[in-house]
Amino acid sequence: MNLPKDPYMLLSIINMRLRDSGNSFEEICCCADGNCTLIQESLRQIGYIYDPECNQFVRRDI
Repeated sequence: MNLPKDPYMLLSIINMRLRDSGNSFEEICCCADGNCTLIQESLRQIGYIYDPECNQFVRRDI
Protein backbone atom coordinates (compact mmCIF):
# COMPACT_ATOMS: atom_id res chain seq x y z
CA MET A 1 0.00 0.00 0.00
CA ASN A 2 1.23 3.47 -0.83
CA LEU A 3 1.11 5.73 2.18
CA PRO A 4 0.13 9.37 1.69
CA LYS A 5 2.78 12.09 1.79
CA ASP A 6 0.51 14.52 3.66
CA PRO A 7 1.34 14.00 7.37
CA TYR A 8 -2.25 14.57 8.55
CA MET A 9 -3.59 11.98 6.12
CA LEU A 10 -0.78 9.65 7.18
CA LEU A 11 -1.72 10.15 10.84
CA SER A 12 -5.34 9.33 10.11
CA ILE A 13 -4.55 6.17 8.16
CA ILE A 14 -1.95 4.85 10.60
CA ASN A 15 -4.15 5.45 13.66
CA MET A 16 -7.13 3.88 11.89
CA ARG A 17 -5.09 0.78 11.09
CA LEU A 18 -3.74 0.60 14.62
CA ARG A 19 -7.26 0.87 16.02
CA ASP A 20 -8.95 -1.53 13.59
CA SER A 21 -6.30 -4.24 13.45
CA GLY A 22 -5.00 -4.14 17.01
CA ASN A 23 -1.52 -4.73 15.60
CA SER A 24 1.54 -2.88 16.81
CA PHE A 25 3.04 0.03 14.91
CA GLU A 26 5.91 -2.16 13.73
CA GLU A 27 3.47 -4.73 12.32
CA ILE A 28 1.55 -1.99 10.51
CA CYS A 29 4.81 -0.74 8.96
CA CYS A 30 5.73 -4.19 7.72
CA CYS A 31 2.30 -4.82 6.22
CA ALA A 32 2.26 -1.40 4.54
CA ASP A 33 5.85 -1.70 3.30
CA GLY A 34 6.52 1.49 5.21
CA ASN A 35 9.64 2.72 6.87
CA CYS A 36 8.85 3.09 10.58
CA THR A 37 11.52 5.75 11.08
CA LEU A 38 10.28 7.91 8.20
CA ILE A 39 6.67 7.61 9.34
CA GLN A 40 7.58 8.54 12.92
CA GLU A 41 9.64 11.51 11.75
CA SER A 42 6.85 12.77 9.50
CA LEU A 43 4.34 12.57 12.36
CA ARG A 44 6.80 14.03 14.86
CA GLN A 45 7.07 17.13 12.65
CA ILE A 46 3.35 17.80 13.18
CA GLY A 47 3.59 17.11 16.91
CA TYR A 48 2.60 13.44 17.20
CA ILE A 49 4.47 10.57 18.81
CA TYR A 50 3.66 6.87 19.09
CA ASP A 51 2.32 5.80 22.48
CA PRO A 52 2.65 2.01 22.77
CA GLU A 53 0.29 1.89 25.77
CA CYS A 54 -2.52 3.46 23.73
CA ASN A 55 -1.26 1.84 20.51
CA GLN A 56 -1.77 5.09 18.61
CA PHE A 57 -0.06 8.31 17.68
CA VAL A 58 -0.98 11.01 20.14
CA ARG A 59 -0.32 14.73 20.34
CA ARG A 60 2.75 15.30 22.45
CA ASP A 61 2.74 17.98 25.10
CA ILE A 62 5.29 20.64 24.33
